[in-house]
Amino acid sequence: MDYAIRPARPGDGPALTAITLAAIRGTAAAAYTPEQVEAWSSRVAQSARIAGAFAGDLVQVAVDQTDCPVAYCVMETDGHLDMLYCHPEHGGRGLGRRLLADAEREASRLGLTRLFTEASELARPVFARAGYALLGRRDFTIPFEGSEVAIHNYAMEKRLV
Repeated sequence: MDYAIRPARPGDGPALTAITLAAIRGTAAAAYTPEQVEAWSSRVAQSARIAGAFAGDLVQVAVDQTDCPVAYCVMETDGHLDMLYCHPEHGGRGLGRRLLADAEREASRLGLTRLFTEASELARPVFARAGYALLGRRDFTIPFEGSEVAIHNYAMEKRLV
């Protein structure tokens, strides 16, 4: 299947939310507990940010032949890669790598000297293959159903030359 990368459009919000939830509930379930997956999913489902408001951010979307979003990356103006998600049905096809390369080109164009992120357990290898260095594990909690659910991710960065 051929994929194209394009800037996000205002109407993409619902598809990006669906990609995010599918990735968390499908792909991330291999590395996180059911409780962690539910807490993370609940947090995302309530996020107005994914629903369409990325003011000032670079949001690149990988689309299939019908222009349907299947993966996306959000880069904030300071070089923070806030989100990189791929629908599980389209995983393993290099879309994460392509989106990261696109973000790197844009960061260089903007004169940024580094990109940084907090990668999930399963996104960590994607970032590592793209040249990101591991800075450390981040343990934190997500409020969920009246308690706190412990979860983790990894601080990573890539210095740009």
